[in-house]
Amino acid sequence: MRLDLALCRLRFVRTRSAAREVIESGHMRVNGIRVERVSQPVSAGDVLTIPRGDRVAVIRIEALPERRGPPAEARSCYTPLDRAGTDPLAAPRDTNGAQGNRP
Repeated sequence: MRLDLALCRLRFVRTRSAAREVIESGHMRVNGIRVERVSQPVSAGDVLTIPRGDRVAVIRIEALPERRGPPAEARSCYTPLDRAGTDPLAAPRDTNGAQGNRP
């Protein structure tokens, strides 16, 4: 199955056009390898790294959905590998609201 179609059917994006934008941005990875081709084939067992705003989703495809069904059906087709949904390489955010070295 094509990567853009898989992203749409797994409900990570609403349309294949949106999937194209995500893939062509250069931040999408399949099995740890950066991809920019929307036609990149994916199959069950592949690990996808998907940028989602300020977070990153890492999933393993368990089955390829036949259609874009309800969210519960889509979730049953993959396993999240990063439960927190954050980029492990991102710098930790300042939670107390302080900015720089200001007093």
